[in-house]
Amino acid sequence: MSAYKAPVQEFSFILEELIGYEEHSQLPGYQDVGCDMLNAVLPEAAKFFEQVVAPTNSVADGQATHIVNGEVVTAPALDGVYEQMIEAGWCGLSGAPKYGGAGFPGVVDVVVQEMLQSANMGLSLLPMLSRGVIHALNLYGSDQLNECYLENLVTGVWSGTMNLTEPQAGSDLSAVQSKAVPHKDHYLVSGQKIYITWGDHEKVENVIHLVLARLPDAPAGNQGISLFLVPKFLVNTDGSLGQRNDVKAVGVEHKLGIHCSPTCTMAFGDNGGAVGYLVGPENQGLMCMFSMMNNARLSVGHQGVAVGERAYQQAVAYAADRVQGRVQGVDGRASIIHHADVKRMLLQMRAQVEAGRAMSIYTIAAEDRSKRHADQSVREASSRAVEILTPLVKGWCTEVAQEVTSLGVQVHGGMGFIEETGAAQHMRDARILPIYEGTNGIQALDFVGRKCLRDGGEGLRALLSEMSDTAESSLSDSTQIKPLVEALRNAVVQCQDGLAHVLAHPEKSQHLAYNFMMLFGNSVSYWLMVKLSILAQKHIETGDQNRFYSQKIATTDFFASQLLNRNASYLGGMFGGIESFATFSIEDFYRS
Repeated sequence: MSAYKAPVQEFSFILEELIGYEEHSQLPGYQDVGCDMLNAVLPEAAKFFEQVVAPTNSVADGQATHIVNGEVVTAPALDGVYEQMIEAGWCGLSGAPKYGGAGFPGVVDVVVQEMLQSANMGLSLLPMLSRGVIHALNLYGSDQLNECYLENLVTGVWSGTMNLTEPQAGSDLSAVQSKAVPHKDHYLVSGQKIYITWGDHEKVENVIHLVLARLPDAPAGNQGISLFLVPKFLVNTDGSLGQRNDVKAVGVEHKLGIHCSPTCTMAFGDNGGAVGYLVGPENQGLMCMFSMMNNARLSVGHQGVAVGERAYQQAVAYAADRVQGRVQGVDGRASIIHHADVKRMLLQMRAQVEAGRAMSIYTIAAEDRSKRHADQSVREASSRAVEILTPLVKGWCTEVAQEVTSLGVQVHGGMGFIEETGAAQHMRDARILPIYEGTNGIQALDFVGRKCLRDGGEGLRALLSEMSDTAESSLSDSTQIKPLVEALRNAVVQCQDGLAHVLAHPEKSQHLAYNFMMLFGNSVSYWLMVKLSILAQKHIETGDQNRFYSQKIATTDFFASQLLNRNASYLGGMFGGIESFATFSIEDFYRS
């Protein structure tokens, strides 16, 4: 397996020029973490994740996790690694300083998250879920709960989990049956939850579970679910840890990928009830939990970028070393990176990764503004942008991650099918991404329903207007840039056509949802690639000879010619009618 190298120049280019980090860091609360701090953090983070974490990826994948005497034991290759992350401060980068965090904007945190995700995706899930718990407590936790739990969560000394799914419920949370009974100053929680990422482990002193459960008098369905904080160990009034709570892992899943991440079945209240504390209003647990889930969805989308980056780097390294056949212009036998079809695959991997990265970081920048900008109108517009872009980041980025990691195997040829090369692990790890934190089918329904039909397409029209403005304001005479801008204009028209079709046929929206989401994901991510190419061209025009800028334009050109043409297929699927959906009965799916 090749070594991982963090794409620091790519991160800096996006942050400094697409996001405008110098201005971004002037948002209230970020003034102390400006460009100087950014330039100090990125290389240090790169060194840590390249040298300390990345070497554990393949080894930990082979060791996996298991239960011994009722306790979850994680891969020995990870021993001491998470503890080093805590000591270095990487877990609390975007946390509030009053709780021990470094106070960086989310856009800086997300690029450091990517380094961790590329270095070891299974391990990255540990702090990722903790961030979601922190996010939910910041919004809905009482002062007493936050004072007790947030500092240790922010610094990473404790970790957090999200407990939604039950054996009979799946994605249908209205079927949740776990119970919470009032008792003195707390609640007694009972029930079983499944697929709980890092549900139990020995890496931290305490695990803090956020659990969906029903109060005794709660109404049926989604309107009767509340959210509770249930610690693994109770916390004494002085902050020290008390007795073990009535919660335990009763199973660890054997999975296709992310082997070093313990995915647990958790039992609450087998011995009378687990002590829990209400988070947010009674019967409003879904509202509280979705704040955590939306945060996690953005992180999962960026996981697709990160695992794609690792697969791409490994494929490039293998293709450069693997000698096979002859190529015109190369003396003797050539390494396969010179073969046209291998170059095609590598360029597709690179283009999709870079496009997804730009869309993800752009979305996190909008999230920062939605919380911190001094102008209320900017905060509101940024919040709407985050709502629209979240299903695209989660849905599109994780869909293309399947392609990128599969191409990584293909570049390796037969060796890619052999576990020892490591290419297969990236493909296995990526496969969960379109599934957890809401399947991509759910993301598509959310995009077409809440993000389009609910406001009559107003939000999407505003987004398309921004994309059009980029095309119309590009004044470059570059022969490289002009075709990219023209392709962007065409993509905007295609999105407008798709939007008009959905608004004209809302009754077909569920059948059109996936193609609609992919049409916009493909186009929005390309738009941001064009913006980056325009910025790169400005450097070239000033005489900057850094090949990074010409590479950026060439990658965008590949996207325009080889990937943007998928829009026609997405539109064709939308316009093609839904008769097969309607006429194919359930019985027809079974072979006679």
